[in-house]
Amino acid sequence: MYREPGDPATPGGGATAESERPHGLRSCRALRIFSSTLVDMDAIATKHLGGLASLEMAGLAQRYCGLIEASADEHRRRWLRDVASLLPRLQAAISSVSAPVSGASATSAVDLDARFELFWRLRRLLADRDGYWLEFDRASEGAEGMTGSLADDLTDIYCELKSGLGLYTRSPELALRAWVCGFDRHWGRHLVDAERHLALLAAQGRLEF
Repeated sequence: MYREPGDPATPGGGATAESERPHGLRSCRALRIFSSTLVDMDAIATKHLGGLASLEMAGLAQRYCGLIEASADEHRRRWLRDVASLLPRLQAAISSVSAPVSGASATSAVDLDARFELFWRLRRLLADRDGYWLEFDRASEGAEGMTGSLADDLTDIYCELKSGLGLYTRSPELALRAWVCGFDRHWGRHLVDAERHLALLAAQGRLEF
C-alpha cells in the first residue's frame, strides 16, 4: 500500500497534526496519487454545470423577451399572466447560479430611444395596472406619490436579458456572468418588485386584458 512520506503510519515518518494541514486540502493530501484526476474531474464538472446554467438562463431569457415583444399583439390577452408565471422561474434560475462575477463586464450599451419607446408602449398597455406603491411613497400625495411602475420593471428586465442574449451567441459563460452581475446590481430588484405587484394583480383577477 502506498503511504506518503511523513504519514504518521509510515515507519520513520514524522507525524503531521491533522489541524496543521491546509484547510480543504486534507483529503487531497491523503490521496495525492489521485489528486490530478480529481482536479480534472472537478474542472470538467464545473464547466458542465456552468454550461447547463447558461443554457437554462438563455432559454428563460428568450422566453421572457418573446413575451414582452408579443405584448403589442392585441390577441395575446394572457401575456401578462405568462410573464407572472415566468418571473419566479427566472429568479430561481439566476439565484441558483454560483458563477463568480469578478471580472464580469456589464452587458452592451442599451439603445435609450428603444428602451423609452418600449417603456411607454408597456405603460399605455398596462394603464391602471402599471403603478404601485413602494416602501417610502407617501400615500397622502395620492396617485402622484406612487413611484412604482410595472412597465419600468418589465422594461429594465427585458433590456438586461436581451443584451445578455446578444453576448450568449459569442460566449455563454460571459453572458451568464453578465446576467448574474446585473441581477445583483440592478434588475434583481425590478424582478422582485414586479413579482410582488403581479401577485396583487392576480389576487384581484386583473392579469388578463
